[in-house]
Amino acid sequence: MRALIWLIGIFALAVGLAMTAGLNEGYVLVVMPPWRAQLSLNLLVVLLAVGFVVGYVVLRLVRRTLELPGRVAQWRERRRREKAGQALREALRALFEGRFAQAVKFASSAFSSGESEAMAALVAARAAHAMHDETRYRIWLGHAAEQGEDARVARLMTEAELAIEGRRFDEAAERLESLRLAGHRHIAVLRMSLKVASALGQWDELLRTTRQLLKHKALTADQAAPLLRRAHLERMREVGADEAALVAYWNEIPPDELQDRRLVERAVPMLAAVGQGALARRTLERLLDRDWDGALARLYAHCGDGDGDAVGCLAKAEGWLQRQPNDGGLLYALGRLCIGAQLWGKAQSYLEASLSRAPSVDAQLALAGLLEKLGRPDEAQKRYRIAAEMVAGGSSTAVVRI
Repeated sequence: MRALIWLIGIFALAVGLAMTAGLNEGYVLVVMPPWRAQLSLNLLVVLLAVGFVVGYVVLRLVRRTLELPGRVAQWRERRRREKAGQALREALRALFEGRFAQAVKFASSAFSSGESEAMAALVAARAAHAMHDETRYRIWLGHAAEQGEDARVARLMTEAELAIEGRRFDEAAERLESLRLAGHRHIAVLRMSLKVASALGQWDELLRTTRQLLKHKALTADQAAPLLRRAHLERMREVGADEAALVAYWNEIPPDELQDRRLVERAVPMLAAVGQGALARRTLERLLDRDWDGALARLYAHCGDGDGDAVGCLAKAEGWLQRQPNDGGLLYALGRLCIGAQLWGKAQSYLEASLSRAPSVDAQLALAGLLEKLGRPDEAQKRYRIAAEMVAGGSSTAVVRI
């Protein structure tokens, strides 16, 4: 339909021009001594139009001819970039496919073309590292470093990642520190910092990094718990000989991290070793009230040691006993607490009940010590012998799960 309208329009225009030209009787006199020419006005209009078109075409041809060298140079540059891009894509594909020698070859080609030199050098470095070619790995890292600040972050990230993979944790720590000083603390950097801190025993850094990743939801609570637990326990072992430092550290642990039962289970004996088992009382009570655990109940025995309130702990434990009458760990804790409260008869009953339900070396030793206090050395020696036999036979019940 549109073509028909155009056709009608063109014919109408032609008819109009023909009618106008037929009515036009004017002429033009051109004088150029000694020549003189007389033309009709219609012919002059046609000649001017044809001349304009011919002139325009000639000028366009001249311009295109003059631009031809530049166009050829642009075409060559475009081809060079296309080949370089193709080589880089092939290098990446070969790297992901595990064809590391081919990856180095294609990356070298892309680098030589001068297109994306930094990325090509990093791809080649990764491939060389995968082939355990340390010499070429260092050479390509040097080429990447020559590209200036634009590739600095990518280069440092690559060096840190490959250093961790090669277990060169000191080198990785240096690269990550450079990134940190430059203000780069994104998720990938934090993940690598986590591995380095764990490998180098930097427990405070491990705690900080784990908390940051947990905050950014880059770690789940289940993933973070073992990392936090290990860091806390290692720090407590480092300061374990210093009672004041150990107490201060325990008090600094956030309450939500003390919800980790395995952390508490391992930490309480450390506190008890310096006479500060009572510090864990509230934590243990909260965990046991929420969800019963016989191993934690056994550790409650330490909460009456030292300056602890043995009588108050005893009352709390006897309340649990009404709900857990057959728990060997709780009965052991009650026996220890009764010893602390100097309730010798109840202590013996609880310890014997614990041994009848869950025989353990620590219960045997506690009962032997109690019998010695009560002036019954023969019975105490018998208990010591039983404890020694349990240890020798490997049948002792561990106090703390590892």
